[in-house]
Amino acid sequence: LVHPRGPVVVRSTPLDRIISLTYPGSCFGMQSLLFDCGRVVRAFPSLVEAYKTTDVVKIPLAAVRNLYDANSTFRQRYGQLFEQREKFQYHLLNCSTYPPQAVAALLRALVYQERALGSQPQPDGSFAFDLPVDIIARACQLNHRTVEQVLKGMTKVGLLKAHKTADTHADYVYVTDPEGLKEVYGATRDKVPWWPLR
Repeated sequence: LVHPRGPVVVRSTPLDRIISLTYPGSCFGMQSLLFDCGRVVRAFPSLVEAYKTTDVVKIPLAAVRNLYDANSTFRQRYGQLFEQREKFQYHLLNCSTYPPQAVAALLRALVYQERALGSQPQPDGSFAFDLPVDIIARACQLNHRTVEQVLKGMTKVGLLKAHKTADTHADYVYVTDPEGLKEVYGATRDKVPWWPLR
């Protein structure tokens, strides 16, 4: 269980691609438990690491099993976490080589995940993600400069909001138009007018 701070990333090897992002209030490691979906969905050994200083609570297997057996709400949420993990990976599979579409795919996956888990949106309807450029680049298989240019373009057209504070939220991405991301997510080459590189 991840406590505030985060995020925790899961990376594939040897390509070093980020295949999962876990934010506070969610958890990882369910694919290794031998009950429910864990019996069917066995995870490949992957590198799991906190991207920043993060507090993680390790819950003993026996306690998880007891909660699962005794509490229907826990069972429902446990199944939902499996579902969200699969849907997140599906979005990442749809990352194309077209940079705006690739970044939009990642952001749509996060918006969908956080909305489904009830963690967001913020009171103003926006979504805030602690999402360094490095994580975006690794998840989308793009270089850092390209990601920075895409984020700048998305901010310019109002899909994202620029953050004003330098220290505390330097890595935050604020999605102000989650529905507008759908257009970019479905775009192929030459269909996003704000992207200068053809």
